[in-house]
Amino acid sequence: MRSRQRSTSDFPGRPASESSSSSSPERILDEDQDMIYDDSLTSIGELTGFRNMTVSPSHSLKKSSQPLSPIHRLPPELLIAIFSKLASPVDLRACMLVAKQWAHFSVELLWQRPYFAEFKKYQAMVSALLSDNAFFAYPQLIRRLNLNFIADKVNDGSLTPLTRCTRLERLTLTNCSGLTDSPLKEILEANPRIQALDLSQLENITDESMLVVADNCPRLQGLNLAGCKGVTDSSLIPLSKNRRMLRRLKLNECNQITDATVLALAQNCPQLLEIDFHRCHQITDDSVTHLLSNLKHLRELRLAYCDLLSDEAFLHLPGNKAFESLRILDLTDCGLITDDAVDKIVKTAPRLRNLILAKCRNITDRAVNSITRLGKNLHNLHLGHCSLITDRAVRELVLTCTRIRYIDLACCLRLTDASVCQLALLPKLRRIGLVKCNNITDFAIQSLVRRGNNSPCPLERVHLSYCMHLSVEGIHDLINYCQRLTHLSLTGVEAFYRKTEYTQFCRSPPKEFNENQRAVFCVFSGSGVKQLRHYLNQQKLIQRPTREQSTNEMGDDLWDVDDGGIGLPAMVGMEEDGSDDDLR
Repeated sequence: MRSRQRSTSDFPGRPASESSSSSSPERILDEDQDMIYDDSLTSIGELTGFRNMTVSPSHSLKKSSQPLSPIHRLPPELLIAIFSKLASPVDLRACMLVAKQWAHFSVELLWQRPYFAEFKKYQAMVSALLSDNAFFAYPQLIRRLNLNFIADKVNDGSLTPLTRCTRLERLTLTNCSGLTDSPLKEILEANPRIQALDLSQLENITDESMLVVADNCPRLQGLNLAGCKGVTDSSLIPLSKNRRMLRRLKLNECNQITDATVLALAQNCPQLLEIDFHRCHQITDDSVTHLLSNLKHLRELRLAYCDLLSDEAFLHLPGNKAFESLRILDLTDCGLITDDAVDKIVKTAPRLRNLILAKCRNITDRAVNSITRLGKNLHNLHLGHCSLITDRAVRELVLTCTRIRYIDLACCLRLTDASVCQLALLPKLRRIGLVKCNNITDFAIQSLVRRGNNSPCPLERVHLSYCMHLSVEGIHDLINYCQRLTHLSLTGVEAFYRKTEYTQFCRSPPKEFNENQRAVFCVFSGSGVKQLRHYLNQQKLIQRPTREQSTNEMGDDLWDVDDGGIGLPAMVGMEEDGSDDDLR
């Protein structure tokens, strides 16, 4: 008796193929994000009843004496192309119910990337994979699998059935902390076509799994091992060999790796675009110099908390070589970095868009002056805790880097209202961080939101926690003039925290906060900002006579028609001796 189970190569009009779609050559997976189908109505777990279909591919496509309708005369590749435009699993399921031929050509699209919002739907899929009576070869249909949404339920036992899948291209197991090497090795051995593998936060994974990847996954393009603290040089060095297609690598908190891994990657993986060595504490200057010198396509390099790095990592870069592709550089808390390194970085990477120097406490105005050479290329700048920076540096930055969208100046204690008045000139500024800038007053906030050309305020996220001199009136102006505002942090601002009439609109503090942190927590997000705006406006109407008089008096002092509406002449009065020296 002929078996009812068919492989994908037995589908009519569907030759055997290693790609996700038989009508096109194998795709190279180079997307930054993986789109997930909407599961609000149904999911693959609810559609597994198709394994009981009593249809036969040989009978469904036999020549019939009846004339075929135009839709049945369409070639298979055209039908597949049409079905691929359907994003909803519900629509694909409906197509499968139309005709036997349509079922054959839509089933792979329905099963190639199953989605699981609940563990019971995953269990339903596993039942279909293990069924001996399935009409379709479901294990061979799955290309992309993401178990992140059911991570807390996944363990070695629940993952074992996936060893039947042999054509996986992407596998995401983020936060599946109950997994060990045992089932993962079997899955990786059975799937040599894997191109993207995400094992982030799997602390029980060791070199054993990575050695299987090294031996069995030559097409690997993306690998995320963030938080896999059991992975060492012993597996990463072999893995780097013959990985000329590897483009993205995240090794965050893999604190056992050393310069040996960095040098192997620089030598063997010339197509690397993104590398993250966050908290890899054993990495030193020589390996970083070698990495930058050899990877000419590198777009993103993250070295946050690599505390052994110093200026030497950048000063020894080839003087005649420019890293035109580098867009993102993260040097958070690399405490030995000074102005000299920043100057060299800007000279060799003139097209940087995102520069993160937070907690590089040796940075001064001279480094900021070097950064100004990035000009319109610079979009995001993080200078939090660079407490040596002054108003003069901010003024020079605003004059040349006019396309800044996000700037973080948290804990830059020398900055005053003068800096915020200058930042108000940035036309594309969306996010600003001024946490613990204790010299900031209401005058700065009003300068930030009231623009001389009457253009709407573009700010969306504002961080003002622990700016102790702010008042309710200043914040009221901020949320009224910034209609796009979706996030406002006022933690530790005395005018707001511990006052229930305002904190009733705050979001809940994070669970890990202690009692003291919860007491001063005051952050408004989303609808909370709108509710606070509405409440303050209502209060102003109640107290309108007094408030209106106070506002007019303040406006006469702060706003001058001749200064373009940002209060710049008033800044001169802020200087103690009327000279420009205080801005240094």
